[in-house]
Amino acid sequence: MHRPTVVSTVSELRQAVAAAHAAGKRVGLVPTMGALHEGHLSLVRASQAQCALTVVTIYVNPSQFGPGEDYDRYPRTLQADLDALDTCGGESLVFVPRNEEVYPPGYATWVEVGEVAEPWEGQCRPGHFRGVATIVLKLFNMAGADVAYFGQKDYQQVQVIRRMVEDLNVPIEVRICPTVREPDGLAMSSRNAYLGPESRRQALLLWNSLCLADELVRQGCRDASIIREKMRERIESVPDARIDYIALADPDTLRPVDQISGRTLAALAVRIGNTRLIDNRLLELPEKNVARKTQT
Repeated sequence: MHRPTVVSTVSELRQAVAAAHAAGKRVGLVPTMGALHEGHLSLVRASQAQCALTVVTIYVNPSQFGPGEDYDRYPRTLQADLDALDTCGGESLVFVPRNEEVYPPGYATWVEVGEVAEPWEGQCRPGHFRGVATIVLKLFNMAGADVAYFGQKDYQQVQVIRRMVEDLNVPIEVRICPTVREPDGLAMSSRNAYLGPESRRQALLLWNSLCLADELVRQGCRDASIIREKMRERIESVPDARIDYIALADPDTLRPVDQISGRTLAALAVRIGNTRLIDNRLLELPEKNVARKTQT
């Protein structure tokens, strides 16, 4: 079993990656903000299965938090994170930079991504995706990895990163791994640590409402407004739940749809008490309907 090597400077990171590349090794990158859970570890294992060296970054990025958000209280559990990575087994390099290493004095360059960054999280958290795109591009440039791994739970974030990579000709492959869920369906998230027992129970309504949308589509409902309203009713049945958004959209462009005519993204953000959670699910038409449409 390989104990992860920890570095804190870009020069150390680049030196290690350059040595790996010189030895003919493929390098994977898993960007995280720490407080690692099984969702993160699944990305690490996916990278280790395909790459000889996996770089895991642990950095709580201040530029993606807005005023009044949870930057100061975001969980920071470095030793527990290293212990968790130790269980993954493969060769890992952990990059834990200080803020001064990432944003040195005088830093003034930011990455703005267009249409896919505008709705939903873009409206609810102004400036969030500017911070996300900037730090991810910086990590891509710092690490020089061959492949980067992200989870589907942050679906819009992934689309923002894909658009940035394509538009800026970034020489890295972006791979998306399935959302990892608790046995009862709750999507794993570092922010789940904020939930008390009752809030934890109430948080299941996100997955339950997504399952309701899937069930409605399978029953033949194609009107997106009806599906959204049914989801809203399900969520608002919990007094402590406040909806930021419920979206049914094209999974590639993220543009809203009026009718479910093919694979459709259902995405939502809900506040349970003081904790904001996001989740999503891809809705599929029943196979018999797809076959009938193809024949006609």
